Amino acid sequence: MLKLSSASDWLDRLNHSRHAMLWLFVASVLETLLIPIPIEVILIPWMLRHPERRWRIAAVALAGNLSAALVGFYLGAHALALWGDSLIGLFGGQQAFEAFQQRFSEQGFVAIMLIGIVPIPFQSAMLVAGASDYPVGLFMLAALIGRGLRYFGLAALVALVEDRAMALWRRYSRPLGLVGLVAVGAWLWQAFVE
Repeated sequence: MLKLSSASDWLDRLNHSRHAMLWLFVASVLETLLIPIPIEVILIPWMLRHPERRWRIAAVALAGNLSAALVGFYLGAHALALWGDSLIGLFGGQQAFEAFQQRFSEQGFVAIMLIGIVPIPFQSAMLVAGASDYPVGLFMLAALIGRGLRYFGLAALVALVEDRAMALWRRYSRPLGLVGLVAVGAWLWQAFVE
């Protein structure tokens, strides 16, 4: 069994692996669909250690995220087809669900994009968009913009501040996630109340 002496050794081995980008793609898919643990924990040190690959790392993470987002969207649509009556009951009945769908069709693009940018799990955007019959093309465009800004913005941050990027992410990711969660929650609350 191979033991690595440090995270730097592990990142070097990963970076020199023929399958490094495939592993990153898989990790991004899993982070988006199943494991809501921020992939930035891997991305930032990898981008710092190998700055020549930072843009490619961002692109592969984005591709994995978008692939998983499409699957999550269809899971949301499938859940509505299977358990529609129960889910609509959770929304407060057919009239409340239709009002929510209308509001989501009007403002869902911005909501999806914002959820894509801030460090909160993207599963909520995928499932709600699929369950509310939001147009898949608009969903993917909003996800592309939001997550693209997130991953390529992270690469730009690493390029600008270098070693301080990890400290900045650790310091501000939770507060930003909380602000994003409150904003999305307020938006959902307003959609249900009206």
